[in-house]
Amino acid sequence: MRGDLVRKLAARALATGLAVLAFLVVALTGATGWGLGLAVAALAAVAWERRVRPGADSVAETALVAAAVLVGYARRLDAGFDPALAATALVLLVLVLLVGPLRDAGGLELRAANLPVRSWTPLVAARLGDALLVLLAVVAAAAAAALPAWVALVAVALVAAGAGAVGLNLARRRFRPGAGGSPVTRALRRHQPEFLLHFSAPPGSEYQVTMWLPYLERIGRPFLVMLREPEFLPAVAAATTAPVVYCPTLKAMDEALVPSLRVAFYVNHGAKNSHCIRFTQLTHVQLHHGDSDKAPSANPVSAIFDRIFVAGQAAVERYARAGVDIPAEKFVVVGRPQVESIEVRPEPARGLPHPTVLYTPTWTGHHADANYCSLPVAEALLRGLLARGATVILRAHPYTSQNPASARQLGRLTELLAADRARTGRQHVFGAAARELTLAECANRSDALVSDVSGVISDYLYSGKPYAVTDMGGEGDRFAERFPLAGSGYVLRHDMSNVDEVLTALLDTDPLASARWATRTRYLGDFPADSYAEAFLDAARRQLDAGWNPPVPRAAGGADLPVEPDEATLSPST
Repeated sequence: MRGDLVRKLAARALATGLAVLAFLVVALTGATGWGLGLAVAALAAVAWERRVRPGADSVAETALVAAAVLVGYARRLDAGFDPALAATALVLLVLVLLVGPLRDAGGLELRAANLPVRSWTPLVAARLGDALLVLLAVVAAAAAAALPAWVALVAVALVAAGAGAVGLNLARRRFRPGAGGSPVTRALRRHQPEFLLHFSAPPGSEYQVTMWLPYLERIGRPFLVMLREPEFLPAVAAATTAPVVYCPTLKAMDEALVPSLRVAFYVNHGAKNSHCIRFTQLTHVQLHHGDSDKAPSANPVSAIFDRIFVAGQAAVERYARAGVDIPAEKFVVVGRPQVESIEVRPEPARGLPHPTVLYTPTWTGHHADANYCSLPVAEALLRGLLARGATVILRAHPYTSQNPASARQLGRLTELLAADRARTGRQHVFGAAARELTLAECANRSDALVSDVSGVISDYLYSGKPYAVTDMGGEGDRFAERFPLAGSGYVLRHDMSNVDEVLTALLDTDPLASARWATRTRYLGDFPADSYAEAFLDAARRQLDAGWNPPVPRAAGGADLPVEPDEATLSPST
C-alpha cells in the first residue's frame, strides 16, 4: 500500500539523514553538543524505522552514530589517548557488527507461549538491536556530561556480556542440540495436541484466528496454534489457553509437529500454508475466515486441502460458478458458528422512526478486481441515513488504514457523524468504539445493514434483518448474477444515485423480507438455532476420530485419486 511505502521511505530517509548529519557536525565543526543531540535524534529515527520496517538493516546508520558519539566523547574529555575510550570504541564496533546477525539467528528459533517453558535466548536476541540503541544514547549522555570514559566502558561491557551469552547459547543449540529436541518440543509432546491451527498472514490479520479460537477450544481436544510471523504471538496467546508456537522455519515446524497431531486447520489461503500441507500424515482442513461472494472466496488453491468446511451450499456453488473444479466429497457444510450469538428477528420491523443502521465498508483489496470499497461515495449514503433520523454504527475493515485515500475518506465520515452527534444527541458509534464491538454485537444493536461485498453480509443474514449491498463495479443487472447474496438485498449503485429509493426499501417497506430466509438457508445451512455451532464441532471431532474419512489420497503428480464419496460428507446437515 502507498501509505506503508511512504512511511518506510520517510523513516529510511530520516534515519540515514540524521546519522550522516550528526557525524558531519561532530567531525567537521566545533558544535559537539549539537552533534551529540543530533546523534540521539538519529537513534530515535532508527528505532522508528525498525517499527515501520521490522527487517530494516540499520548497520550503516548505527555505525555512523556510534562514530559521532565516540568522536564527540573524545572531544569532551580532551585528554588525548584514553585506553578506556579506545576499549569502548572497540567493543561498540563489535556490537554494531554482531547485533544484527545475532538477532536474525535468534529469530530462527522456535518460540512459544502458554507452555511451561521459558526460551530466553530468542527473546533477548530480538531485543539486542533496541539495547544497542539505548546503549548509544547512554554513551551520548555520558559524553555530553563529560563523565569518565570508564562509565561508558562499563555500560558497553554489560550489553556485550548479554550479547555474548546469546551468541554462545545459539551456537550450543545449533551444534549440540539437546536429546529429545528443544524444551518447546518436549513440552508439546507432554501436551499431546491432537490438532493444530496453522496461521500466516500480513500484520493486522489476527482477527482471522481469534474468531475461531473459542470454537476450537469447544471441540474439547488438546490443540496448538502454529504461527509463522512473530508479531501475532502476544495477541493470539492472550486470546487462548492453548499453546501458541511461532515457527519461523521448516526446521522449527519439524520440531513442533509432534506425533500426536492428526489434523491441521487453516483460516486463509496464505502462501506459507504449503509448508504445513507437505506433512501428509495430517488431514488438512480449510475453515476460511468469512463467507462472502468475493472472488477470493472461490480461490482455486482450496483444492489442495483434504476437506473444505463451508457455511452452506452456496459456497459449494460459488466454486462451481467460478470454474473451480473440486470433488464434492471434499466439502463439508458446517454453518458459520460465529453467528450463533447474533439475535434473530423473525418478523420484519418496518417503518421504525429512529432506526440504527450498521455500515461496514470493506477495504480496497490487493488487486483492482477485488476492490469493493464504497468509502469514496459513502458521504451521500451517510447523509441520507442522517436525514432519516438513523443512528449509524460505522465499522470499517481493519485494513482500511493501509490505504491513505481510504483513511482520509473514513476520517471525513467520522467527522460527519461526530458533528451530527453533537448537534442531535444521536449516539453514533465509530472509530475505536466500533472496533471494540464484535460483529455480533453490532448486528444485535442494529435494525439494518449497509455493506460492500464481504463476509459481513452472510453473517448478518443470520439475523433475518434487511441489508443493502453496494455495487462499486457499476455492473447493474449483472451484479446479482456475480454476487448472488445481493439478490436478497437492496443494491446501491456505485454513484449512490438510487440512495433514497434503497433506503426506503431498507428501512420502510422491506419487500424482500421473505426471500431472505431462503437465502439464509443456502448460505448458512439449516441448523437449529439453539445448537447451531454443534454442526462445526461435530464435523471437527469426526475428523479427529481415527478411521473416519481419511484424507483423499494424492497421486504422484499432485492430482487426487478417485475415491468413493462419503455419504456423511455429502449431506448438507453434516
